[in-house]
Amino acid sequence: MAQTQPVILVKDIMTKSLVTVDSSSTVNEAAKTMEKASVGSVVITEKNIPIGIMTDRDFAITIAAHAYPIHTKVKQVMSSPLVHISPNEEVWEAADLMYSRKIRRLPVLDEDELLGIISATDFVKLYTVCNREDTRKMYFHALTKIFDDSESAI
Repeated sequence: MAQTQPVILVKDIMTKSLVTVDSSSTVNEAAKTMEKASVGSVVITEKNIPIGIMTDRDFAITIAAHAYPIHTKVKQVMSSPLVHISPNEEVWEAADLMYSRKIRRLPVLDEDELLGIISATDFVKLYTVCNREDTRKMYFHALTKIFDDSESAI
């Protein structure tokens, strides 16, 4: 009888320590917060409800490329609406969502409560502890996704 592998959920690999800033903060304050916490993103909140995200890429592409002043409010330049996932989804759902939306960080919400964030780094960590059979399953999953995407384009 074949053993079934346990399902890995988003809550099993998400990072629970979060850095947030209020939507009234400036991009300079957000950048300083990210630097102090040594993180690549901050979730933007309004009345403690997550409404957007600012990433290091947003600073490089949006703010620097368009020469926004450092006193610009994060609400003006954040990525919004906030793409997020439930903690009880399978990690492969998160990977598919991140791949299809071309994002590297995905906040984890339960209703409006921010519980964590899942990043590309979390998938690298997961992959490093996988055995050969797990790796085969991930490879099969990726091939299936690519095949399904190419058929839907026809």
